[in-house]
Amino acid sequence: MEGSSPENHAPILSVRGLSKSFGGARALDDVSLTVLPGEVHGLLGENGSGKSTLIKILAGYHVPDDGELEVRGEPVRLPLHPGQFRELGMSFVHQDLGLIPSVSVVENLLVGELASSKQRWRISWSRERARARAIFDRYGVPLNPRTKVVELSPVARALLAIVRAVESMRQVADDRDIGGLLILDEPTVFLPKTGTDQLFDLIREIVSTGSSVLFVSHDLDEVRQITDRVTVLRDGHVVDTVVTTDVNEAQLVEMIIGRRLAALTSEHHDLTDKKVDVSVRNLVGGNLDGLSFELHRGEVLGLTGLVGSGFEEVPYLLFGAWKCRDGRLQIDEGGYDLKAMTPAKADRIGMALLPADRQRDGSIGSLSVSDNVTMQALDDHFRHLYLDRRAMRAEAAELGRTFDVRPNNPRMLYSALSGGNQQKALLAKWLRGNPRLLLLHEPTQGVDVGARQQIFTMMGEAAEQGASVICASADYEQLAAVCDRVLIFARGKIVQQLVGHQVTKERITEQCYNSQAIPDSIALAESTH
Repeated sequence: MEGSSPENHAPILSVRGLSKSFGGARALDDVSLTVLPGEVHGLLGENGSGKSTLIKILAGYHVPDDGELEVRGEPVRLPLHPGQFRELGMSFVHQDLGLIPSVSVVENLLVGELASSKQRWRISWSRERARARAIFDRYGVPLNPRTKVVELSPVARALLAIVRAVESMRQVADDRDIGGLLILDEPTVFLPKTGTDQLFDLIREIVSTGSSVLFVSHDLDEVRQITDRVTVLRDGHVVDTVVTTDVNEAQLVEMIIGRRLAALTSEHHDLTDKKVDVSVRNLVGGNLDGLSFELHRGEVLGLTGLVGSGFEEVPYLLFGAWKCRDGRLQIDEGGYDLKAMTPAKADRIGMALLPADRQRDGSIGSLSVSDNVTMQALDDHFRHLYLDRRAMRAEAAELGRTFDVRPNNPRMLYSALSGGNQQKALLAKWLRGNPRLLLLHEPTQGVDVGARQQIFTMMGEAAEQGASVICASADYEQLAAVCDRVLIFARGKIVQQLVGHQVTKERITEQCYNSQAIPDSIALAESTH
């Protein structure tokens, strides 16, 4: 980053020879890493490469088998006890954010402080709410301290978790006049472009004071934009640590997956002469008011726009996961009232939904991979009065081989899979039934580059087999790679349609931002059917 010269400083964090095994499988093997004061250090690798294990050791969640740790040049005994990272001036934002949905924003903001304080036996909530407002104002985050976290959008939850972590780090760093370390594990997964820019401004402010950031992400554009150096892990080993500006994206990809990744380009098929298989008429719900569009057989249709434009609501409304106020869906010869749609009915008529938040909305982490993958097919496995678990595991293993789920262990807890393999398992669950309409919301969110390309391939194969595919996403590069046609949304309406050679990342980005200036009176909602 401009203005930083981390090579002139001693490490704020130094890890040497760190190793960790789970049941004989080596998750980390002799890993060494340094983070310098005033540095944004990227940590890259495929899902399952060991990144999360390393972070959980630093958080005191896992006990390492071997290794040494120094913080600001001082040796620290391993394992860390829970919460010790706070005393060391470290703070974390994990992938699951670590928020308590049932309590308020201000209570979540204070939870770490209250857990580590022995002096606070009485709390003035009016004073704490005022303090919370001042904190949110400082970071430009429009959150109401009284709001329950369960009522917040994914974006708002992410911003709350990040602000809480920064405040926790700053309190210790300021009290002890030391540089802190903020560890961000996939912090931008739920953030729109504007939220990511806001976070990066905050990161730059943090490192300007001498504190450091360990930034874990699969988004290589973001990594190249914000980091000074990156360390790449593969199969629990350190591949290399490099200055970010010394490598291009293709070199980073090769370091991460161990091979060159073939360029993935969409042929953007012209399907206008194909049979219309799916028709949506007058969809009303959420921010959408009278939305209509069509899909052709085998088409991959992208839906996008700026946050709040309504595109992300379409999959959930069509599937019955969110209630519609009006609308009609036609699939082949069948017509359905969307006001009466439910997920069970959607499943019966050949619809499938892969939600953005796979852990909260798409799976049961405490159940096995087998239970999750065969959940839509339990009727096929009933034998009189009991479930044939052996047959379920056999089917899950076969689907695991087909969809390259690693490790392919049906008995394993679903939550123990890496993010990319969780997503492949969920796709296996839905694609086993050959759906007529496949609904996807941010299908590669939090997924590494190798799994990302596999998911693109699965989407294309589903379309080739006759499915109509809707992909709602704010990832413009993803849409350009896989979609035949892209609809741009603004204020709950379709305002632009891109077809054929128009479907490029640059054109999608341009139209999404230009869409804010398009009057409702010339919206193209009626031009797409």
